[in-house]
Amino acid sequence: MSIIDIGHAVREGEELYVNAIENWLIEQDIELVGPVEVTQYSGGVSNWTYRLKYQNIDLILRRPPAGTKTKLAYDMSREYHIQKALKEFYPTVPEMVALCEDESVLGCHFYVMKRIEGIIPRADLPKELNFNEIQVNKLCINMVDKLIELHTVPFHRTELEEFGKGDGYCYRQVDSWDHRYEKAKTINVPSFKYVRKWLKENTPVDSKISLIHNDWRFDNLILDPSHPTNIIGVLDWEMATLGDPLMDLGTALAYWVEENDSPIFKATRRQPTHLKGMLTREEVVNYYLEKTGMTTENWTFYEVFGIFRLAVIAQQIYYRFYHKQTNNPAFKDFWIIVHALHIRALKLIGVNKFEANEIAQKYIVKFKELMHKS
Repeated sequence: MSIIDIGHAVREGEELYVNAIENWLIEQDIELVGPVEVTQYSGGVSNWTYRLKYQNIDLILRRPPAGTKTKLAYDMSREYHIQKALKEFYPTVPEMVALCEDESVLGCHFYVMKRIEGIIPRADLPKELNFNEIQVNKLCINMVDKLIELHTVPFHRTELEEFGKGDGYCYRQVDSWDHRYEKAKTINVPSFKYVRKWLKENTPVDSKISLIHNDWRFDNLILDPSHPTNIIGVLDWEMATLGDPLMDLGTALAYWVEENDSPIFKATRRQPTHLKGMLTREEVVNYYLEKTGMTTENWTFYEVFGIFRLAVIAQQIYYRFYHKQTNNPAFKDFWIIVHALHIRALKLIGVNKFEANEIAQKYIVKFKELMHKS
């Protein structure tokens, strides 16, 4: 079995109009040799990603899910242009090939880039790698270093300046995610009122402004097959912007599941951060601050914000399931994850373990009562 990520069979209902794509690619002066082999990548719950393998070229196509509005939540043009502008300064970005904004081709905007052949580290590293603790630690350090490298990209007086508003980022983010949670709430999840109030009262001024990824995880990285502790590609730039780099670090650590975390987080782990040799969340922060020379008197804010943001993302997905906008069974228990994140945030801001669990239990009891009445 190959440890190289090549995708899987295309999911039913998500097939591509290959002839239309090929005609469009040829119009872009892209030579295509031989029949195409189409596979689809299964990771993530957002944009659809396909591999188009020809004899002479290996391509990746990114498009939004069917029925979505590209210009709102799934801006293919922005994601394409930010990577194209970034390539000069950050070589691990994939090479862009072409952008299609003509919806007559596929019914949506999409873009094509060159595929980077390598290993994508998902929930568990491939057994074939047989990493020891030292190699795991090296991979972890390289992952944090690659984030630091991004945060030092010289964006001033370049096209990258167009991809964010800059100053005031922390305040805007707290306000934006607060509104998103309010719109996505269902009767079985907490209001997060203590956490939301605390975030608003403790929002710092931006530590500085950098180019940030906003979805920094191991499963958005590509590892070199020959030297798999080395990172040769970084994927999924749809949320990249200009903002506070400590916010980027905080949101990354919200996904960071450690060996001593609760069973709920362990069951939903999407990256191999539990392995011996991986830094703990605290060690990651200390390493980042020491390496960059940055300081902060309120790291808790960034960590709590990352947790709240992840809770909103989970709740937005669950909202679709709750209102029967999707029947994907993988989403049916996301409300439990929201509760677990709520408890974690409460503990970080100083609510003791007993009170945090008591608050969560009240919401669960209320939900059961409402469901019984209905």
